[in-house]
Amino acid sequence: MARIRTIKPEAFASESLAAVSLTAERTFFGLLTQADDKGRIRDQAAVIAGQLWSLRREHGPVEVEDDLTQLDAAGLICRYEGEDGRQYLHIVAFGRHQKINRPSASRISDCPHHDLGLPRETSLPMRGAVAEASVKGPGEDTEPTMSRESAGQGRFSESSPRAQGGLAEAAVSPQRPDLGPRNRELGTTPLGGASAPAPQTVSAKDLLTEYAAACEHRPPASVLGQLGREAAKLLAEGIDPAHVRAGLDRQRTKGLHPKTLARVVHEVMNAGAPTTAVPHRPWTNPIDVAAAYGGAL
Repeated sequence: MARIRTIKPEAFASESLAAVSLTAERTFFGLLTQADDKGRIRDQAAVIAGQLWSLRREHGPVEVEDDLTQLDAAGLICRYEGEDGRQYLHIVAFGRHQKINRPSASRISDCPHHDLGLPRETSLPMRGAVAEASVKGPGEDTEPTMSRESAGQGRFSESSPRAQGGLAEAAVSPQRPDLGPRNRELGTTPLGGASAPAPQTVSAKDLLTEYAAACEHRPPASVLGQLGREAAKLLAEGIDPAHVRAGLDRQRTKGLHPKTLARVVHEVMNAGAPTTAVPHRPWTNPIDVAAAYGGAL
Protein backbone atom coordinates (compact mmCIF):
# COMPACT_ATOMS: atom_id res chain seq x y z
CA MET A 1 0.00 0.00 0.00
CA ALA A 2 1.37 3.41 -0.97
CA ARG A 3 2.26 5.79 1.85
CA ILE A 4 3.01 9.48 2.28
CA ARG A 5 6.75 10.01 2.77
CA THR A 6 9.11 12.93 3.33
CA ILE A 7 11.76 14.15 0.90
CA LYS A 8 14.28 16.44 2.55
CA PRO A 9 15.71 19.45 0.69
CA GLU A 10 19.25 18.09 1.01
CA ALA A 11 18.25 15.08 -1.10
CA PHE A 12 18.74 17.20 -4.20
CA ALA A 13 22.35 17.87 -3.17
CA SER A 14 23.09 14.23 -2.41
CA GLU A 15 26.27 12.97 -4.06
CA SER A 16 24.91 9.41 -4.02
CA LEU A 17 21.81 10.40 -5.97
CA ALA A 18 23.93 12.50 -8.30
CA ALA A 19 25.87 9.33 -9.20
CA VAL A 20 22.80 7.69 -10.77
CA SER A 21 20.64 8.66 -13.75
CA LEU A 22 17.60 10.90 -13.49
CA THR A 23 15.26 7.95 -14.05
CA ALA A 24 16.99 6.01 -11.28
CA GLU A 25 16.59 9.01 -8.97
CA ARG A 26 12.87 9.17 -9.78
CA THR A 27 12.55 5.44 -9.12
CA PHE A 28 14.30 5.95 -5.77
CA PHE A 29 11.84 8.64 -4.69
CA GLY A 30 9.00 6.39 -5.81
CA LEU A 31 10.33 3.51 -3.73
CA LEU A 32 9.98 5.69 -0.65
CA THR A 33 6.23 5.80 -1.19
CA GLN A 34 5.84 2.06 -1.87
CA ALA A 35 8.10 0.58 0.82
CA ASP A 36 6.70 -0.53 4.18
CA ASP A 37 7.45 1.22 7.48
CA LYS A 38 10.87 -0.47 7.62
CA GLY A 39 11.80 0.67 4.11
CA ARG A 40 11.39 -2.84 2.62
CA ILE A 41 9.65 -3.95 -0.57
CA ARG A 42 9.57 -6.96 -2.92
CA ASP A 43 12.33 -6.78 -5.53
CA GLN A 44 10.16 -7.14 -8.65
CA ALA A 45 11.10 -4.76 -11.45
CA ALA A 46 7.89 -5.46 -13.39
CA VAL A 47 5.66 -4.67 -10.39
CA ILE A 48 7.68 -1.58 -9.45
CA ALA A 49 7.44 -0.37 -13.06
CA GLY A 50 3.66 -0.70 -12.88
CA GLN A 51 3.51 1.18 -9.59
CA LEU A 52 5.83 4.05 -10.50
CA TRP A 53 5.93 4.24 -14.31
CA SER A 54 2.43 3.16 -15.41
CA LEU A 55 1.93 6.32 -17.52
CA ARG A 56 5.44 6.15 -19.02
CA ARG A 57 5.34 3.10 -21.25
CA GLU A 58 8.78 3.78 -22.61
CA HIS A 59 10.16 3.03 -19.13
CA GLY A 60 9.29 -0.62 -18.55
CA PRO A 61 10.60 -3.47 -16.38
CA VAL A 62 13.97 -3.67 -18.15
CA GLU A 63 14.61 0.04 -17.60
CA VAL A 64 13.47 -0.18 -13.96
CA GLU A 65 15.83 -3.12 -13.43
CA ASP A 66 18.63 -0.87 -14.70
CA ASP A 67 17.49 1.83 -12.23
CA LEU A 68 17.59 -0.65 -9.34
CA THR A 69 21.02 -1.87 -10.37
CA GLN A 70 22.33 1.70 -10.31
CA LEU A 71 20.76 2.40 -6.92
CA ASP A 72 22.23 -0.80 -5.51
CA ALA A 73 25.70 0.05 -6.86
CA ALA A 74 25.44 3.55 -5.31
CA GLY A 75 24.57 2.06 -1.91
CA LEU A 76 21.13 3.69 -1.79
CA ILE A 77 19.26 0.37 -1.70
CA CYS A 78 20.27 -3.15 -0.76
CA ARG A 79 18.93 -6.19 -2.65
CA TYR A 80 18.82 -9.50 -0.82
CA GLU A 81 17.14 -12.89 -0.65
CA GLY A 82 14.70 -13.45 2.21
CA GLU A 83 14.22 -16.54 4.32
CA ASP A 84 11.38 -17.61 2.03
CA GLY A 85 13.68 -17.64 -1.01
CA ARG A 86 12.12 -14.52 -2.55
CA GLN A 87 13.98 -11.39 -3.60
CA TYR A 88 13.56 -8.20 -1.56
CA LEU A 89 15.19 -4.78 -1.32
CA HIS A 90 15.28 -2.10 1.33
CA ILE A 91 16.23 1.57 1.36
CA VAL A 92 19.46 1.74 3.34
CA ALA A 93 19.01 5.16 5.01
CA PHE A 94 15.23 4.88 5.37
CA GLY A 95 15.25 4.93 9.18
CA ARG A 96 17.42 8.06 9.33
CA HIS A 97 15.27 10.16 6.99
CA GLN A 98 11.71 8.96 7.60
CA LYS A 99 9.88 9.59 10.88
CA ILE A 100 7.02 7.08 11.06
CA ASN A 101 4.15 7.70 13.46
CA ARG A 102 3.10 4.36 15.00
CA PRO A 103 4.97 2.17 12.46
CA SER A 104 3.51 -1.17 11.46
CA ALA A 105 5.50 -4.37 11.81
CA SER A 106 7.17 -5.48 8.61
CA ARG A 107 6.12 -8.76 7.01
CA ILE A 108 9.34 -8.90 5.00
CA SER A 109 12.45 -10.74 6.17
CA ASP A 110 15.29 -8.76 7.74
CA CYS A 111 18.19 -7.76 5.52
CA PRO A 112 21.17 -10.01 6.35
CA HIS A 113 23.58 -7.17 5.51
CA HIS A 114 22.13 -4.24 7.48
CA ASP A 115 19.61 -5.54 10.02
CA LEU A 116 21.97 -6.74 12.74
CA GLY A 117 20.89 -9.36 15.24
CA LEU A 118 21.25 -13.01 16.15
CA PRO A 119 20.53 -15.49 13.36
CA ARG A 120 17.08 -17.01 13.53
CA GLU A 121 17.94 -20.60 12.61
CA THR A 122 21.35 -21.25 14.11
CA SER A 123 23.45 -19.83 16.91
CA LEU A 124 27.12 -19.11 16.49
CA PRO A 125 28.13 -20.30 20.02
CA MET A 126 26.50 -23.66 19.34
CA ARG A 127 28.42 -23.98 16.10
CA GLY A 128 31.64 -23.34 17.96
CA ALA A 129 30.79 -26.00 20.54
CA VAL A 130 30.06 -28.60 17.87
CA ALA A 131 33.25 -27.73 16.06
CA GLU A 132 35.21 -28.11 19.30
CA ALA A 133 33.68 -31.53 19.89
CA SER A 134 34.33 -32.73 16.34
CA VAL A 135 38.10 -32.21 16.54
CA LYS A 136 38.57 -34.46 19.56
CA GLY A 137 40.16 -37.81 18.98
CA PRO A 138 38.44 -41.20 19.21
CA GLY A 139 37.63 -42.34 22.71
CA GLU A 140 37.57 -38.82 24.10
CA ASP A 141 34.50 -37.13 25.43
CA THR A 142 32.77 -35.58 22.41
CA GLU A 143 29.90 -33.99 24.32
CA PRO A 144 30.03 -30.19 23.81
CA THR A 145 30.79 -28.28 26.96
CA MET A 146 28.07 -25.77 26.12
CA SER A 147 24.52 -27.08 26.44
CA ARG A 148 21.90 -26.51 23.78
CA GLU A 149 19.90 -24.38 26.17
CA SER A 150 22.82 -22.04 26.78
CA ALA A 151 23.24 -21.67 23.04
CA GLY A 152 19.67 -20.46 22.80
CA GLN A 153 18.41 -23.39 20.76
CA GLY A 154 16.34 -25.34 23.28
CA ARG A 155 15.90 -29.10 23.30
CA PHE A 156 15.33 -31.07 20.14
CA SER A 157 12.75 -33.83 19.83
CA GLU A 158 15.13 -35.82 17.61
CA SER A 159 18.70 -36.77 18.33
CA SER A 160 21.49 -34.91 16.60
CA PRO A 161 23.35 -36.73 13.80
CA ARG A 162 26.36 -38.69 15.02
CA ALA A 163 29.83 -38.01 13.74
CA GLN A 164 31.15 -40.47 11.14
CA GLY A 165 34.83 -40.54 10.41
CA GLY A 166 35.43 -37.32 12.33
CA LEU A 167 32.90 -35.35 10.23
CA ALA A 168 29.39 -34.47 11.34
CA GLU A 169 26.63 -35.85 9.14
CA ALA A 170 24.79 -33.11 7.25
CA ALA A 171 21.41 -32.09 8.56
CA VAL A 172 18.32 -31.79 6.37
CA SER A 173 16.16 -28.71 6.86
CA PRO A 174 12.69 -29.79 8.07
CA GLN A 175 11.11 -26.73 6.48
CA ARG A 176 12.67 -27.29 3.04
CA PRO A 177 13.43 -31.02 2.67
CA ASP A 178 13.84 -30.60 -1.06
CA LEU A 179 17.02 -28.62 -0.45
CA GLY A 180 18.79 -31.70 0.90
CA PRO A 181 21.73 -31.56 3.32
CA ARG A 182 23.12 -28.17 4.20
CA ASN A 183 26.72 -29.31 3.96
CA ARG A 184 27.57 -31.46 0.96
CA GLU A 185 30.77 -32.44 -0.75
CA LEU A 186 31.71 -30.38 -3.76
CA GLY A 187 30.59 -31.85 -7.05
CA THR A 188 27.60 -33.77 -5.70
CA THR A 189 24.06 -33.28 -6.98
CA PRO A 190 21.43 -31.95 -4.49
CA LEU A 191 18.78 -34.43 -3.45
CA GLY A 192 15.83 -34.30 -5.82
CA GLY A 193 17.67 -31.93 -8.14
CA ALA A 194 18.29 -32.35 -11.82
CA SER A 195 21.63 -33.42 -13.17
CA ALA A 196 24.08 -30.81 -14.39
CA PRO A 197 23.32 -29.43 -17.87
CA ALA A 198 25.27 -30.76 -20.79
CA PRO A 199 28.43 -28.78 -21.57
CA GLN A 200 27.87 -25.93 -23.97
CA THR A 201 29.65 -25.91 -27.28
CA VAL A 202 29.71 -22.10 -27.13
CA SER A 203 31.43 -20.52 -24.14
CA ALA A 204 30.85 -17.13 -22.53
CA LYS A 205 34.26 -16.07 -23.83
CA ASP A 206 33.13 -16.80 -27.41
CA LEU A 207 29.97 -14.75 -26.96
CA LEU A 208 31.89 -11.83 -25.44
CA THR A 209 34.38 -11.94 -28.33
CA GLU A 210 31.47 -11.59 -30.76
CA TYR A 211 29.96 -8.84 -28.62
CA ALA A 212 33.18 -6.80 -28.54
CA ALA A 213 33.72 -7.27 -32.29
CA ALA A 214 30.24 -5.87 -33.01
CA CYS A 215 30.91 -2.70 -30.99
CA GLU A 216 32.26 0.35 -32.77
CA HIS A 217 34.73 0.88 -29.93
CA ARG A 218 35.92 -1.84 -27.59
CA PRO A 219 33.97 -1.66 -24.28
CA PRO A 220 35.86 -1.16 -21.00
CA ALA A 221 37.29 -4.28 -19.40
CA SER A 222 34.98 -3.95 -16.37
CA VAL A 223 31.89 -4.00 -18.61
CA LEU A 224 33.12 -7.04 -20.51
CA GLY A 225 33.96 -8.73 -17.23
CA GLN A 226 30.46 -8.21 -15.82
CA LEU A 227 28.82 -9.32 -19.06
CA GLY A 228 31.04 -12.39 -19.13
CA ARG A 229 30.03 -13.40 -15.62
CA GLU A 230 26.33 -12.92 -16.36
CA ALA A 231 26.60 -14.83 -19.65
CA ALA A 232 28.44 -17.69 -17.91
CA LYS A 233 25.65 -17.98 -15.33
CA LEU A 234 23.02 -18.21 -18.06
CA LEU A 235 24.96 -20.86 -19.98
CA ALA A 236 25.46 -22.84 -16.77
CA GLU A 237 21.66 -22.90 -16.34
CA GLY A 238 21.31 -24.50 -19.76
CA ILE A 239 20.09 -21.40 -21.61
CA ASP A 240 20.49 -21.74 -25.38
CA PRO A 241 23.60 -19.80 -26.51
CA ALA A 242 21.49 -18.34 -29.33
CA HIS A 243 19.21 -16.70 -26.76
CA VAL A 244 22.20 -15.35 -24.81
CA ARG A 245 23.67 -14.01 -28.05
CA ALA A 246 20.38 -12.28 -28.93
CA GLY A 247 20.23 -10.82 -25.42
CA LEU A 248 23.75 -9.45 -25.76
CA ASP A 249 22.80 -7.85 -29.07
CA ARG A 250 19.81 -6.12 -27.45
CA GLN A 251 21.97 -5.18 -24.47
CA ARG A 252 24.44 -3.47 -26.78
CA THR A 253 21.71 -1.72 -28.78
CA LYS A 254 19.94 -0.29 -25.72
CA GLY A 255 23.12 0.42 -23.73
CA LEU A 256 21.78 -1.23 -20.56
CA HIS A 257 23.70 -2.14 -17.41
CA PRO A 258 25.51 -5.53 -17.67
CA LYS A 259 23.57 -6.96 -14.72
CA THR A 260 20.29 -6.68 -16.63
CA LEU A 261 21.43 -9.34 -19.14
CA ALA A 262 19.36 -12.10 -17.50
CA ARG A 263 16.14 -10.09 -17.80
CA VAL A 264 16.94 -9.09 -21.37
CA VAL A 265 17.54 -12.73 -22.31
CA HIS A 266 14.25 -13.64 -20.62
CA GLU A 267 12.54 -10.96 -22.68
CA VAL A 268 14.10 -12.32 -25.87
CA MET A 269 13.17 -15.93 -25.05
CA ASN A 270 9.55 -15.27 -24.13
CA ALA A 271 8.60 -12.25 -26.21
CA GLY A 272 5.49 -12.85 -28.29
CA ALA A 273 4.97 -11.86 -31.89
CA PRO A 274 5.28 -8.09 -32.34
CA THR A 275 2.00 -6.33 -32.74
CA THR A 276 1.47 -3.22 -34.81
CA ALA A 277 -0.16 -0.47 -32.80
CA VAL A 278 -3.27 0.96 -34.45
CA PRO A 279 -3.15 4.77 -34.42
CA HIS A 280 -5.94 6.43 -32.48
CA ARG A 281 -8.66 7.96 -34.62
CA PRO A 282 -11.27 10.23 -33.00
CA TRP A 283 -14.87 9.21 -33.59
CA THR A 284 -16.83 11.20 -36.14
CA ASN A 285 -20.35 10.96 -37.49
CA PRO A 286 -20.52 8.77 -40.61
CA ILE A 287 -21.16 10.52 -43.90
CA ASP A 288 -23.62 7.88 -45.10
CA VAL A 289 -25.74 7.09 -42.02
CA ALA A 290 -27.85 4.41 -43.75
CA ALA A 291 -24.80 2.54 -45.01
CA ALA A 292 -23.03 2.81 -41.63
CA TYR A 293 -25.90 1.49 -39.51
CA GLY A 294 -27.51 -0.84 -42.06
CA GLY A 295 -30.99 0.55 -41.59
CA ALA A 296 -30.97 -0.24 -37.86
CA LEU A 297 -32.02 3.28 -36.99
